[in-house]
Amino acid sequence: MKRLLHALPLACLLLILWLVLNDSLSTGHLLLGTVIALTLALLAPILRPVRSRLSHPLTALRLAWHVAVDIARSNRDVGRIILLGARVGAHPGFLDIPLRIRDPHGLAALACIVTFTPGTVWSGHDPERNVLTLHVLDLSDPQGLTRIIQDRYERPLMEIFE
Repeated sequence: MKRLLHALPLACLLLILWLVLNDSLSTGHLLLGTVIALTLALLAPILRPVRSRLSHPLTALRLAWHVAVDIARSNRDVGRIILLGARVGAHPGFLDIPLRIRDPHGLAALACIVTFTPGTVWSGHDPERNVLTLHVLDLSDPQGLTRIIQDRYERPLMEIFE
């Protein structure tokens, strides 16, 4: 019964999504949507064996603020590179950054942060060496970018997830 109660919010969301996508409130869609939603909601925990717990919510808010500011700055910089072209002197390239974070949720969050930021793309991660490979639109300061990734993003993510 407890498992069903934990699955209920996801099941309700899935049922609403089913009904909206089918554009119907018929009895058949209600029954089929309910069965599918409950089945998927009850099976969802099996697909996610590693559990995560958000600790340090203030650190998470600070991180979100830093990410928002960095995305705004990066949008400005990428726009400048696009508008001015070669006159800016941008040097695209790949950068390897050693990481300390091991938590899969923290790595996923770091991947999202890096990929959401214009001008940078998560190109790969070597789990054995724990090295992140980034493609950067302007790699004029590799040490500075490494410091930003490690200090502004990785350190708070470690505090939140590890």
